[in-house]
Amino acid sequence: YRIGQLYMISKHSHEQSDRGEGVEVVQNEPYEDPAHGQGQFTEKRVYLNSKLPSWARAVVPKIFYVTEKAWNYYPYTITGGYSCSFLPKFSIHIETKYEDNKGCNDNIFDTELKEQEREVCFIDIAYDEIPERYYKESEDLRYFKSQKTSRGMLQEGWRDTQDPIMCSYKLVTVKFEVWGLQTRVEQFVHKVVRDVLLLGHRQAFAWVDEWIDMTLDDVRDYERQMHEKTNIKVCHEQQEHSTTNPSSLDDIEIHDKASVCVFFIVSLFHCPSSVSYLKRW
Repeated sequence: YRIGQLYMISKHSHEQSDRGEGVEVVQNEPYEDPAHGQGQFTEKRVYLNSKLPSWARAVVPKIFYVTEKAWNYYPYTITGGYSCSFLPKFSIHIETKYEDNKGCNDNIFDTELKEQEREVCFIDIAYDEIPERYYKESEDLRYFKSQKTSRGMLQEGWRDTQDPIMCSYKLVTVKFEVWGLQTRVEQFVHKVVRDVLLLGHRQAFAWVDEWIDMTLDDVRDYERQMHEKTNIKVCHEQQEHSTTNPSSLDDIEIHDKASVCVFFIVSLFHCPSSVSYLKRW
């Protein structure tokens, strides 16, 4: 699964990047943390301009991107650091822990959640509804069967019968501290995050025959190749726009900023670069 998630992220980012839009990899390098040990740090820029509505494009700079930072200490990862200069009160933070079980560890995040409310959501990668625009028959896990591993097709109740099985636990925290809009925006973002992580996990399973024979070194090589190709797709057109004077955001009223935020969230998670999947969060 560690290899599968790296493969899926790189392939999906490449597929979703085109015409100066998508995911540019700025950094991808080894990183050592005193508490978590050896890991990998990535920084990415997600370019979104054309995915915004026309009224929002009028006030957003031509070269508009969101920065994402992630630390992968598998089986523990942190995805956060989403930043946008004109939305200082907006943040998304995702912690992930992986365990070899069916999602039965109710206390996996208890330390982090002592003073926070939480909602537990179980995700079924085969039978939960996915947005129609993302549906592909080849990625429908009810009918997909791996040629190399013989895993699949996933029948009703597969979590109780499938072996081997593991669970990716997610702790997703969304903050948008704008009075009058906070609850609605935060609930909306949680829904979008859930959908895109469901899609990513489906793809990791459906593409298993493409990555199952890879070693970690193999998938890191694949990652580098795909990052280079994706950066070329994304950055070429951005360079053409670099001489254009960006529009100023200083005069946008707070409710306009909130609306831009909603569309930015939709665009960001519909072109995912994050390293996350879930069955439960």
